[in-house]
Amino acid sequence: MDTPTTPPPEQPRKKERPAVFLNKKRAYLGTGRRKTAVARILLIEGTGQITVNGRPYDQYFTEVKDCNAVTGPLLVTDVRNRVDVRIKVSGGGSSGQSGACAQGLARALKQMFGLDTVPAEGTEQTPVDEAIVTMGKKLRDSGYLTRDGRMKERKKYGRKGARKAFQFSKR
Repeated sequence: MDTPTTPPPEQPRKKERPAVFLNKKRAYLGTGRRKTAVARILLIEGTGQITVNGRPYDQYFTEVKDCNAVTGPLLVTDVRNRVDVRIKVSGGGSSGQSGACAQGLARALKQMFGLDTVPAEGTEQTPVDEAIVTMGKKLRDSGYLTRDGRMKERKKYGRKGARKAFQFSKR
């Protein structure tokens, strides 16, 4: 007697988001997080302007390391002067915000290169340009796509802080 076989479970696929257009140009979205900061990125083909909360990024981030963190993914993929970036960032401090911007920018670049779409079942995968795959690999290897999960440790009861105890008294 033949037993009916159940089809294998379908692999979870990312939902295709509708394309976003801004001033009749295709825009690519990315979200980055670091500590308690969240950055929403809008990437549009343009001349290389980067604005953070409506201000130029070098005025918003005063430290050089924070400015370098924001432009890092663009420099790794060599698209610094070919795209305009609009960033809305909230929460956290300046270092956390710049890290969130870097991750969101890397995710938006990955979406721009078409590396995050999973082909639908039954359709053949189109051959991807080798240079585009290398850009995605550069972003991954330089650590811009990895979420840094380190957060502030909570304060514990019976202690002064997360780990610091109250001063010990013998008598």
